[in-house]
Amino acid sequence: MERLNRTLLTEWAYARPYASSQERTDALPAWLHTYNHHRAHTALGGRPPISRTPVNNLPGHYN
Repeated sequence: MERLNRTLLTEWAYARPYASSQERTDALPAWLHTYNHHRAHTALGGRPPISRTPVNNLPGHYN
């Protein structure tokens, strides 16, 4: 969990200047999609987390 928090800070929250907190919040769903579907994770052998997710976890449902 600590690794996720650090990644959130460096790759989403402070990756670029946002005009407002709302703009930052609006950018989160796209970032989560990239993180879960496209970003290589070393702990998963370079695969994204979606490759390890059960079929019943539909795209767009991050809970």
